[in-house]
Amino acid sequence: MSIPTDAHNMGYRKRQLFMVLSGIFLTNALLAELIGVKIFSGEAVFGLPGAQIPVLGATLDFNLTAGVIIWPIVFVTTDIINEYFGRDGVKKISVLTAMLIAYGFLVIVAATTLPPAQFWLDVNNQGPNGTAFDMDFAFNRVFRQGLGIIIGSLVAFLVGQLLDAYVFHKLKHLTGSKKLWLRATGSTLISQLVDTVVVLFIAFYLFGNWDLKTVLSVSVINYLYKFVVAVVLTPVLYLAHPIIDRYLAGDHAVPMDTFISKD
Repeated sequence: MSIPTDAHNMGYRKRQLFMVLSGIFLTNALLAELIGVKIFSGEAVFGLPGAQIPVLGATLDFNLTAGVIIWPIVFVTTDIINEYFGRDGVKKISVLTAMLIAYGFLVIVAATTLPPAQFWLDVNNQGPNGTAFDMDFAFNRVFRQGLGIIIGSLVAFLVGQLLDAYVFHKLKHLTGSKKLWLRATGSTLISQLVDTVVVLFIAFYLFGNWDLKTVLSVSVINYLYKFVVAVVLTPVLYLAHPIIDRYLAGDHAVPMDTFISKD
């Protein structure tokens, strides 16, 4: 039985869309794991002094993990995948990403246990001010610190993504094809609260040297950042929707909700 050309083209376009969205999702998720070991000062970026806000016995500055800079791209992409491919689409890409992160974990473990070449140590044996510098120690320190983040992220990522898909799905049943802002923002805010606390607790408390006050302080700031960005990026979903619909439709005029997953 031959497949109608129109249906074939639409199916091809939808597969291409999933590949592009998956590539964006995977790339940013993996990069966030690698750069997440760095904690930066939000105030220092703008040349401001530390906020020093007292919260529950902790002093709150705007300190964030570098990974949160690009993490909003992940949850916006999650919402688009959820919208067009349903929970199954989110589960597939989430499990694949978790497997690749685990693979990255094994590669880092192997790389940091390799004996360093002596010439590599010799040509990198001084810091900028002429002080002694151990390149192998620095390399291992950075990447092994990331191992705790990878373990924490694997747990937080899977829990957060599955929770995001579940909440999005429930809200979609309540709203239908309307109120995209509610299901996108609502699912993100709930899932990222869990993700933020879990990853920092595992990575920096269980595997690191932070106390609970520091975990709480950085968790609050990271979540506030994600909260604000989730709201700010909501219009992106509305801009992406007609563009994706036109791409999937090709030259054919179809109702706007034709391609939306009913899951």
